[in-house]
Amino acid sequence: MVEKKTRKKRINYVDNAELFQAMSEYKAKVNEAIEKDLPRPPVSRYIGESIMKIAVHRSYSPNFSKYPFREEMISDAIENCLQYIDNFDPSNDKKNPFGYFNQIIFFAFLRRIEKEKKELYTKLKLMENAQMMNTTATHAADHSYDVAGSHNEWSQEYVSEFIDNFEKTKRKKKEPAKKE
Repeated sequence: MVEKKTRKKRINYVDNAELFQAMSEYKAKVNEAIEKDLPRPPVSRYIGESIMKIAVHRSYSPNFSKYPFREEMISDAIENCLQYIDNFDPSNDKKNPFGYFNQIIFFAFLRRIEKEKKELYTKLKLMENAQMMNTTATHAADHSYDVAGSHNEWSQEYVSEFIDNFEKTKRKKKEPAKKE
């Protein structure tokens, strides 16, 4: 007799139905506080933990896991979720707070990656300009040694490629969309 393998029931790290219930209760408390002109109530521990879990698990996805600034991405995402938590409407958002927060987190990650690329571009451009200034100064002083000798060809090639790609992307964003 052949036994069937039974799959273990997959346990989600955030229960969408339970999160929806917590969000509905929170939204009711917020509306009540607004009506009574009271300060906004704090987010429940469960909602906070759920947002944290969603952000951390989202950062494990292949398109975000390799970045060295993952912690900053997660922090930005949590901050954005708390910033836009009041925009969640239990009657209108298809009872899917997981999807709502997941989307906020995704775009927060993209914004952080863009910000970090911009910072890296600025640093590399400054280094490139300083390198040119040093090279010019050493040639003017008639020295024959290489100031930028600490960089190997691969890193120089990578830096140049990164700068070129960043500048191309920047130009494309500035150009208006061409109509066919």
